[in-house]
Amino acid sequence: MKLLHLDASALGSHSVSRGLTAAIVAELTANNPGTEVIYHDLAANPLPHWTPVADASDPVAVQGSQMIDEFLAADVIVIGAPMYNFSIPSQLKAWIDRVAVAGKSFRYTANGPEGLAGGKRLIIVSSRGGVYSQGPAQPMDFQEPYLRAVFSFLGITDIEFVRAEGVNLSEDNKVASIKSAHASIGDVARKAA
Repeated sequence: MKLLHLDASALGSHSVSRGLTAAIVAELTANNPGTEVIYHDLAANPLPHWTPVADASDPVAVQGSQMIDEFLAADVIVIGAPMYNFSIPSQLKAWIDRVAVAGKSFRYTANGPEGLAGGKRLIIVSSRGGVYSQGPAQPMDFQEPYLRAVFSFLGITDIEFVRAEGVNLSEDNKVASIKSAHASIGDVARKAA
C-alpha cells in the first residue's frame, strides 16, 4: 500500500490535526506492514502558489510533477486540514492546485468533467476552533464542503472525515473533542485495511 500523508497546520507541536494524522498513519501502517509512506509538511515546506510555468525543467514545474505523481500513485491519502478563517490553509490550497490538473487527475468530456483519480481512500482530519458541523455557524463552513467537492471532482468517492471541533471553546471541550476523534481512529484504520 502507498500512503500519502500531508499536514498543513502552522501550529507545529500545538496542532490538533497533526496529532490526529500521526495517529491515523501509525494505525494504518501497523495494520498494513510494508506500507510505503510519503510525508509532506506543507507549513514547514510550503509550495509556491500556482503560476503558469512554460518550461518543464523549471524547479516549480518539477515539484508540481512530483506532487501529482505522488497523489496519483497513492492508495490512501491522509490530510491534516485545520479550518483557517472558515476554509483551509493556503498551503493546502497550493498543494491542491498542483494535483488538480486537467488531463491528469480530471478531464473534460462531452458529458461534463470526469475525475481520473478514483480508487483511492481519502481520510481528512478536520480541526476547528468552533463548532461548524451544526448550529448557527454551519453556513460558514467552507472547509469540509470544499474538500469533499474538489476531491470528488477528481474522482475520489471514498472520503472520510475525522473531526475535532470546538477545540477553542474551552479546555474541557478540547480534551473531549480530541478524545472522541482518537476513539474513531481504530475504526477508520480497520476500514482501510
